[in-house]
Amino acid sequence: MNTVRTVSVCVVALNEMETLPNLLLDIKNQTYDHSLIEVIFVDSGSTDKTKAIMEKFKKENSDFLNVLILDNPKKILPCGCNIALKNYTGDAIVRIDAHANIPEDFIEKNVALLNSGEMVCGGQRPNVIDGSTPFKETLLIAEQSMFGSSIASYRHSNKTSYVSSIFHGMYRREVYNAVGLYDERLGRTEDNDMSYRIREKGFKIAYNPSIISYQHTRSNLKKMLKQKYGNGYWIGKTMGINPKCFSPFHFVPFLFVLGIIFTSLLAVIGLPLLSYLMWGAYLLFILATSIVEICKNPFSITNFALPVIFFLLHTSYGIGTLIGLIEMPFWVKKIKK
Repeated sequence: MNTVRTVSVCVVALNEMETLPNLLLDIKNQTYDHSLIEVIFVDSGSTDKTKAIMEKFKKENSDFLNVLILDNPKKILPCGCNIALKNYTGDAIVRIDAHANIPEDFIEKNVALLNSGEMVCGGQRPNVIDGSTPFKETLLIAEQSMFGSSIASYRHSNKTSYVSSIFHGMYRREVYNAVGLYDERLGRTEDNDMSYRIREKGFKIAYNPSIISYQHTRSNLKKMLKQKYGNGYWIGKTMGINPKCFSPFHFVPFLFVLGIIFTSLLAVIGLPLLSYLMWGAYLLFILATSIVEICKNPFSITNFALPVIFFLLHTSYGIGTLIGLIEMPFWVKKIKK
């Protein structure tokens, strides 16, 4: 197995002028030898100053191995990722979200793990917020909770292990050479699909909790609900392309929404018992979870909104999956023409 020396860091961005400068500062502060780091920016048709920020970084940071600025005319994320994959020169590549942050040892730790014999690696992905307010802190609690977000290992685990997917993973060149490019038909599930294909090719995804990167939580409830709806929606549509790339847990909110619909219809025709049972169990569980989160976090009056926030997150995600599944057969027929 070849030693990883050069690393390509890819950032795909669309109108990220507010968050991109902080990420670029993180890249600039990496302890890994800059002469071994290639930075690839892919601009997806930004209408703000995003591309100008990229150009300024290139002009002011000549100590990196290379700084490329490429255009993504199709604008969607998997297309931007593929542009980077077609142009990178490193022994390994890592894609970092424009609205994320990385510690100064992020690249160094990933390279060390790859050079220990791994093919794909990564670590924890805690959430952070921009400009702390009481309600933003409450949204952060909801996002970090296993009841409000996901049980994915990269969100919560403190154990070294092999996992089914990773956030901000670093991949040896051999991996993408074997697996190929991202599926450009997919909107938000391209990583699920890619992780599945990587595992199907026999590669393991190594998780080490000492590797950390941070994702910024949506700044208000409306944006968070829109994100959850979109995530659920693309899960529904992706079922027509690669249903095996999801675990049963991805469909829990969808089943909850179906439960609401089914038991409500039974109640309308005079059979309310299942509705009482479902809502009673859900209410007890959501209140218990909220109480646990309220007790383990600093007191804030806005934290008492957690039961409502959890409910809205679940229903928006579940409705998204339902709509995606309804549209899926028509969409699949259209894209296969």
